[in-house]
Amino acid sequence: MKYTEEHEWLDDVDGIVTVGITAHAAEQLGDIVFVELPEVGTEVTKDDEIVVIESVKAASDILAPIDGEIVEINEAIVEEPGKVNDDPEGEAWFFRIKPSEPEQMDDYMDENEYKDFIG
Repeated sequence: MKYTEEHEWLDDVDGIVTVGITAHAAEQLGDIVFVELPEVGTEVTKDDEIVVIESVKAASDILAPIDGEIVEINEAIVEEPGKVNDDPEGEAWFFRIKPSEPEQMDDYMDENEYKDFIG
């Protein structure tokens, strides 16, 4: 897995990258009450705002960590946003993307680097 400075995690399995937010991000946001995800088929460019999250504390945008096409979204977190607080780095992933430039993953931190970053 890779991690961004914006507290997203990325997990590449067979060329499809699953993206979500880290437990640290979910904790900082507090109780999540709304999630808006992009549509399947959407072409995104790195740093596009593609997800909106609202919590009892704040609203946040999630940026596309890599270029590619959204191939799947997690409807379960749209219907029950609180799942993101319960399992942010597991079942409460946000979307899956087919990267157009997989080497962009190399720009991100591994788990140890991320733990140092949030220190």
